[in-house]
Amino acid sequence: MTSIQIGLTGWGDHDSLYTSLNTTNKLQEYAAHFPTVEIDSCFYAVQPERNMEKWVKDTPKGFQFIAKAYQGMTGHLRGEIPFDNKSDMFSAYIKSIQPLKNANKLAMVLFQFPPWFSCNKENVAYLKWCREKMGDTEVALEFRNRSWFSSSYYDKTLQFMEDEKWIHSIVDEPQAGERSIPTVLKPTTPHKTLIRLHGRNVYGWNKPANGDNWRDVRYLYRYNEEELLEWKDHLAEILHRTETTYMLFNNNSGGDAADNAKMMINLLNLHYTGLAEKQLSLFQDNNEGM
Repeated sequence: MTSIQIGLTGWGDHDSLYTSLNTTNKLQEYAAHFPTVEIDSCFYAVQPERNMEKWVKDTPKGFQFIAKAYQGMTGHLRGEIPFDNKSDMFSAYIKSIQPLKNANKLAMVLFQFPPWFSCNKENVAYLKWCREKMGDTEVALEFRNRSWFSSSYYDKTLQFMEDEKWIHSIVDEPQAGERSIPTVLKPTTPHKTLIRLHGRNVYGWNKPANGDNWRDVRYLYRYNEEELLEWKDHLAEILHRTETTYMLFNNNSGGDAADNAKMMINLLNLHYTGLAEKQLSLFQDNNEGM
């Protein structure tokens, strides 16, 4: 496996990748371009195992999934969870991702906590409980509240993640006050690190006073080459301390994530083997380019 695995968050909304906008299996086409992807659908609902089994079959042998934790597990869900208790919720989620684990295609489960999840004793205890419930499943941790990396807690947060074996989800995001965190280039496990690039749209990051389309503009951003070259330097630093780094582009409100991911692959001169075969468009044939 290449030490830097680049991909996108989700595979359904990247029209530039597909030979037809009406393609019946976007994941199969996606897997011809990138070696890894984040499953965002399992944030909204615990997926049936049959979905996971299909995704395993639709991807090459070495393909890796990063499954997002269900919103009830991270405190995003408004109202009551649709389970008898939290333990049952975690058990259902773990059961749902078992096909990925069985196929050695689960890189990690990402716990991304909301902006109101601040650094306090109650939340630290909950993180310990989550880690215990996830057992031998590898888990990544991403914060959205700046208190975790305040001067008072910066070192303690990183040490806690290291002690509890949480993979650090390092972010590139707008610096927009308490509801955003800085880019902290500190791996917390020696074997895996996650990087998620959300764009740098400061205006769209926090909900504006007026307008209902703030979610559409939050990730509206296109990285330029200079910004990606910054990450080339960052990656060199991170790879000294971790074996494999997964880098996901989440700046897709304007359809920029796929292009930026390919730019990054080119800047790093990466050549992935074992990808799926690319689909032929209507006007292509096997003699193209001959």
